[in-house]
Amino acid sequence: MPLPHLLRRRAPRSGARRTARRLAVTVPLVSLAGVLALTGCANRERDAAPGAGTSTTASSAAQTAAFPVQVTVPGTDHAVTVERRPERIVSLAPSSTESLFAIGAGEQVVAVDNQSNYPEQAPRTDLSGYTPNIEAITGYNPDLVIASNDTEQLVASLEKVKVPVLLLPSPHNLDELYAEVTALGKATGHLTEAEDLVRTMRSDIDKIVKDTPKPAKQLTYYHELDPQLYSATSRTFIGQIYGLFGLVNVADAAGGTGDYPQLSPEHVINANPDLVFLADTKCCGQDAAAVAARPGWQSVTAVRDNGVVALNDDIASRWGPRVVDLVRTVSDAVTRTAQQG
Repeated sequence: MPLPHLLRRRAPRSGARRTARRLAVTVPLVSLAGVLALTGCANRERDAAPGAGTSTTASSAAQTAAFPVQVTVPGTDHAVTVERRPERIVSLAPSSTESLFAIGAGEQVVAVDNQSNYPEQAPRTDLSGYTPNIEAITGYNPDLVIASNDTEQLVASLEKVKVPVLLLPSPHNLDELYAEVTALGKATGHLTEAEDLVRTMRSDIDKIVKDTPKPAKQLTYYHELDPQLYSATSRTFIGQIYGLFGLVNVADAAGGTGDYPQLSPEHVINANPDLVFLADTKCCGQDAAAVAARPGWQSVTAVRDNGVVALNDDIASRWGPRVVDLVRTVSDAVTRTAQQG
């Protein structure tokens, strides 16, 4: 799994189940606005000059004429045929919701799940992506449903009522993320916009990484999913984002086979990471002061040298256009540390 594309945590749930559920819809990767500019693609297109608007309309018309389309998600055995351009889309995955609006398909979205809180204009409902209610979903008369996994046999149930489902599981790396954005574009009649977004994301991320100064020594880091010290290894989507900067993940040496291990305080303290990234600021009120107040953590380099970085939980747990924001945040932290010597 990756970014533990995850999201939404009201009151903290306990143990591995809480963390796994969080990461499934969202994380784990994947704060995931330079990027805000990306997620505003749809708005920019609507506000464009008359000539640009005409071009966009012509492009959309051509893509609409291309239906029916078969959409296959690379790395999976899932394929779906969309007979005509969908006009009533239900999104049950926050990452997909963000991407839909970023590629200009927002006006086709009639309902999103209760965790899809971005962008603000997304039609948020009580629908659950974790425990989907088929009757509630079909109540919106969808002609396409987007989900991150086949929870509760979602696909089979909706196929019975002739509603296609596009499954976009959490990607393992950026290439898979780009492929999923492209798949969304193809399925919704916005392929050109999706390809443009992918090119922009790829270019922005490449430039950020290239322009980030290389520290004199290889830096170590700890990524925190919650105050129970669940973390993510380098095998996850979020771990690979850090890997772009050559950072060493202290969770990799924790032992075990899971991608989201629960670390002990002793392990983190002894690993003495140069950087600590907190993906539990919104859910659990964690910040640099809270980390410094933990017994024994005052000696950790990241705490001592102002290397504790507060992330936006949602951006750090979703795979979508705002991953560029996450990359930029990591770059800023690495740059500050490198400049400190």
